Amino acid sequence: MSDVLLRGVGIAYESEVVVSGLDLTISSGEWLALIGPNGAGKTTILRAIARLVAHEGEISIGGEAIASLSGRELARRVAMVMQEPHMPQGMSVSQYVMLGRSPHLTYFGKEGRADQRVVAEILERLSLDRLAARPLDHLSGGERQRAAIARALAQQAPILLVDEPTSSLDVGHQQEVLELIDALRSEQGLTVIAAMHELTLAGQYADRVALLVGGKLVAIGAPSEVLTEPAIANHYHAHVQVLSLNGSGRAVVPVRSHPPPSASDSGEARP
Repeated sequence: MSDVLLRGVGIAYESEVVVSGLDLTISSGEWLALIGPNGAGKTTILRAIARLVAHEGEISIGGEAIASLSGRELARRVAMVMQEPHMPQGMSVSQYVMLGRSPHLTYFGKEGRADQRVVAEILERLSLDRLAARPLDHLSGGERQRAAIARALAQQAPILLVDEPTSSLDVGHQQEVLELIDALRSEQGLTVIAAMHELTLAGQYADRVALLVGGKLVAIGAPSEVLTEPAIANHYHAHVQVLSLNGSGRAVVPVRSHPPPSASDSGEARP
C-alpha cells in the first residue's frame, strides 16, 4: 500500500512556524499537487514526508508511521526529487542514476543486471541515454533536472515526491517528464505528491490540488474546484483567466492589468 496520511502535522524552523495543523490523505496511485504562493510550506511538507525535517503530528505510509521505518525501508517506499539536488562532481549520469538503486542492492553494494536494466530503461525514457557517460558538471540545468528525476525513478519506490518537477526545463522536456511520471503512475500505481509552481500543469496532470497559504490548507479538491479565478486572485493576488481544456484539465493564463495601447491609440497609421 502506498497511501499517505498526515494528521495534525506541524513544522517549525527554530521559532518560525512553517506548517500548522495539516491534515491530508493521499490515496495509492493518486497525483496530488501542492500549490500556493511562495512561502506556503509546499517544499517543507515534502521534506517532512521524506523524514528530512522534524515534525509534530502523524505521518504514515500504508498504515505505518514513518518514524518506525529504518532509513533503508523508507527509501524503498519514498523517492524524492529535490529542486536543487546535490550532484557529486565528476560522476557520470549513469553512475548518478544508479545511486537510486542503493536501497535494493545487496549487502556488498554491487549492482546486478536487473539494476543496470532499470537504469538503462529510465535513461532511454528520459532521453538521457546519449548522455550516460557525460560528467554531471557538464550538463545544462535542464539535463541536470532530468538526471535527478531519473535517479528518483530508478529507486522504484511506490511514492514519488517531486519539488517543482519542471524547473529549468523547456516546454518539450516539461511535457516529456510529466508524461513519463503519469505513465509510470498508470503502469505501476505510483503515488505522486508534487509541489508545483506552474498552475496550468497542476491543472492538467493532478487528480487533486491542495492549496496552501501560510502553512495552512485552505482548499483541496479537483483542479476544476480549486483553480478558480476568485481563489487565485485572493491567494496569489494575480489577475488570471482560467480556461477549460476540453477534458484535458485547466489552464491558468495571466492577464495584463494594463494592456498595451492599440495601433489607433498610439497614433500609428493603419495599413
